[in-house]
Amino acid sequence: MTPTATSGPTARVREVRRIADTAPHSAFTDLVRHRGSWWCAFREGDGHVSDDGVIRVLTSPDAHTWTPAAVLGRQSGDLRDPRFVVRPDGRLQLLAAVASGPPPKAAQTFRTVSWLSDDGHRWSDATLLGEQDVWVWQAAWHGQAMYGIGYATREPRFVRLYRSGDGLDLQPWVPTLFSDGYPNESGLAFAPDGTAYCLLRRDRETATAQLGLSRPPYRHWEWTDLGVRVGGPALRRLPDGRLIAGVRLHDGPVRTAICLLDPERGELAELATLPSGGDTSYPGLVWHDGILWVSYYSSHEGRTCVYLAEVELEPA
Repeated sequence: MTPTATSGPTARVREVRRIADTAPHSAFTDLVRHRGSWWCAFREGDGHVSDDGVIRVLTSPDAHTWTPAAVLGRQSGDLRDPRFVVRPDGRLQLLAAVASGPPPKAAQTFRTVSWLSDDGHRWSDATLLGEQDVWVWQAAWHGQAMYGIGYATREPRFVRLYRSGDGLDLQPWVPTLFSDGYPNESGLAFAPDGTAYCLLRRDRETATAQLGLSRPPYRHWEWTDLGVRVGGPALRRLPDGRLIAGVRLHDGPVRTAICLLDPERGELAELATLPSGGDTSYPGLVWHDGILWVSYYSSHEGRTCVYLAEVELEPA
């Protein structure tokens, strides 16, 4: 199914610039604005699937000039898909997965790892989180707890909701959040009234994304099939209440797109297409100064590089 068309232009890609291109494969990004500075994290490796991945963190005062802040690695294992979490205590947290053993993925074991930092430059030693072979893909704080959604990397396939009071001791909160098909990557966002939204990717035969909705205490969820295939989902709630998603779309040419997610209609509407193609997606989304800032990666210029886009959205 094709994402719902909008009635007119509702977003404009104002500027796109490449911010990282030194590794053979630079990919799987996230973006955050913290203490007046920009931070972008992504994986560097020899390829999309290789056993040498490290996490690089860049920083910028203005989102134009980027400098290295840190490189996080392990003596053994491939680090993948970093995700920032801004903690209530003012520190930054990074979540990622370490894949052990040689590719392919089906033969590897996975564990979620985490680092903490006061300044974005000096990071703690890695801490193992959660359970083996349940990859905590996305996490966010709401109230006095951090909630994270992890997916099983082995059969049987499912996604699980975790809860933690300190962001480190993740305990299963909903052991089986969703299990139909092959659910995996997710975007997670909370509204001021406590409503939680989950944009969930699925693969294999049932490769249509799901929208999950729940209210405190998040034990029970309602799910809507969006009828469209997505990859690398990110989800951000704007101050005006709109839910904006960054995803890879597969209808027609593969691309990274910015979409409006309408939970009442159960629709995903494409607002803007970013310059992208081939190996692409895994965006980070930040709303700042009335602009949507998007980190993502793409191979449309010949090899995978990391980009930063500024997207203007029309008022709701």
